Amino acid sequence: MSAPTLEVRNLKTHFFTRAGVVKAVDDVSFTVESGKVLGLVGESGSGKTVTGFSILGLVDAPGRIAGGQILFKGRDLATLPEAEMRGLRGNRIAMIFQDPMMTLNPVLRIDTQMIETVQAHAKVSREEARQRSRDALGQVGIPSPDERLKAYPHQFSGGMRQRVAIAIALLHKPDVIVADEPTTALDVTIQGQILAEAQKLCAQFGTALVWITHDLSVVAGLADDIAVMYAGKVVESGPVTQVLDAPLHPYTLGLIGSVPSRNKRGEPLRQIPGMTPSLLNLPAGCAFRSRCPRAEPGCAEPPPMAEYRPGQHARCIHPHQEAVAA
Repeated sequence: MSAPTLEVRNLKTHFFTRAGVVKAVDDVSFTVESGKVLGLVGESGSGKTVTGFSILGLVDAPGRIAGGQILFKGRDLATLPEAEMRGLRGNRIAMIFQDPMMTLNPVLRIDTQMIETVQAHAKVSREEARQRSRDALGQVGIPSPDERLKAYPHQFSGGMRQRVAIAIALLHKPDVIVADEPTTALDVTIQGQILAEAQKLCAQFGTALVWITHDLSVVAGLADDIAVMYAGKVVESGPVTQVLDAPLHPYTLGLIGSVPSRNKRGEPLRQIPGMTPSLLNLPAGCAFRSRCPRAEPGCAEPPPMAEYRPGQHARCIHPHQEAVAA
């Protein structure tokens, strides 16, 4: 059997600061097969973005990968020299950032940036590179792409800049795309168009997509599998319909319950009490226990990641029995 397109095994990315070691990503594992979409979900500060940066080798000092493997078609990206990573990054592995200005250079025209991106990884003429750039802009719904190619980033709205950044990521039809909340700044109609384009890309070219978000409604309609992160760890993973219909971990249940549309009219909004603990000073055992209504003395020990239903895993010593029974 061939290796999965992307497999992350026991990844640890720590930041070594003067105040102490911040375990931003601590023992994270997941697999994304060719043509599949993984939704990486969690609240702010859970480690989702740092996981994405780690995959592309974009973690800056004082952070570094402290352990684990990031296997791209069997090759460990965590041990590759920077020169080899540079050949893969933007070509076979691409990232769409939450802020489009992390992709775009404010002093260069869009055509210059896109043509250079094409020619950095493909030996094609400038005219062929321009045509590819034009087609990519059309893919993400930018009208009059020929005119837009001649514009500068400051001449675009925030949503339009994000669409250009997405187009740049799609240029080489990469094997893996890590998308860090790329549709947050877009209106609903354009968001739907981008999500449809992402699904089409995965189906046509076998792209493995890691979609980082806090929006469960996006994940429900886009992803095949889901991994829920909390305080640097994956606390639940499995097929998206299974996890959202019958969550095992109390944190996953809290996330689903806090979606306003699930509340009856007139009822107060449900919310998870408390705050995410500081990653500098995590409590012993389960990091969620101070906010969990089901916490008990046994939660003071680190819970293992266990399979409670076929394909569905949770890091909890007493998962929701209704989900287990289902």
